[in-house]
Amino acid sequence: MSDLGKEYHIAGVTVRKVQEQYLHDVPPSFLYPSAKSEDIKAIGPRLAGIDMDEDRDTLVVSIHTWLVKTPDHVILIDTGSGNDKERPRNPGFHHQTIPFLDRLRRAGVAPEDVDFVINTHLHVDHSGWNTVLQDGKWVPTFKNARYIFPRVEQEYYSSTASHNDVNIPSSGVYEDSVWPVIDAGIADFIDSEGGTFLDRFTFLPTPGHSIGHMSVLLEADNESAIFAGDVMHHPIQVERPDFNTVFCEFLDLAAQSRRRVLELTADKHAMYFSTHFPGSSAGYVTRDGEKFRWSYV
Repeated sequence: MSDLGKEYHIAGVTVRKVQEQYLHDVPPSFLYPSAKSEDIKAIGPRLAGIDMDEDRDTLVVSIHTWLVKTPDHVILIDTGSGNDKERPRNPGFHHQTIPFLDRLRRAGVAPEDVDFVINTHLHVDHSGWNTVLQDGKWVPTFKNARYIFPRVEQEYYSSTASHNDVNIPSSGVYEDSVWPVIDAGIADFIDSEGGTFLDRFTFLPTPGHSIGHMSVLLEADNESAIFAGDVMHHPIQVERPDFNTVFCEFLDLAAQSRRRVLELTADKHAMYFSTHFPGSSAGYVTRDGEKFRWSYV
């Protein structure tokens, strides 16, 4: 599997995946606590080879960034889990040393070239490369960029309402990957109703996985694409949108947002740029009667 995905040309922009890492041996029973083994086995024959490990018993999950180049701007959508972060409660992300920025440069973009960084939400594996450790201090990685955060996410994860004591870096994500950006004065906030962004993007509220989760709709030249963050983690959820992940915080809302995105994606024939599907991570959702099906491109 390549560190750099193919380039997609859609709606007047180019889109390319920049890989951070793949997670293997993820038990379906862990990721989807409400799913029964027979549910997963029923879907298994329609999953691509890349979606599961060789034993076909465990799942593969991708963590990556979408690099979007418009005629005028360079945009990153979600930034993975980052290096050097203190993540004792998430040992897979603890003190990482991944050459992500080298991969970004191989895609033709230096950190100083980035104009906008969009975080669909502020979980550990979506905001890590917002900052890097420099002389013992967390500083913005993309110094010339404006960072776009959902306002509700920022307010929630900076408060004790999220079970995060802001005076003790318990999870650390807000403290090391969000606050330094705000403190540098380069953060902008999207309100809970969403809205337009630049000349071809629209923020779509898709709460549930997290309190203020936002998806990003791209439309131009009669073409559409959607970057839907953690609305779905794996192609399994295309067929079973009722399955919430262990990481979904507001379960009913998460399922509602998932179905809404599936309907929108299928009806618009929009290319779906996923955040965690393995393989190319891009594809299409189609209707099959009352169900939805997934295919990679």
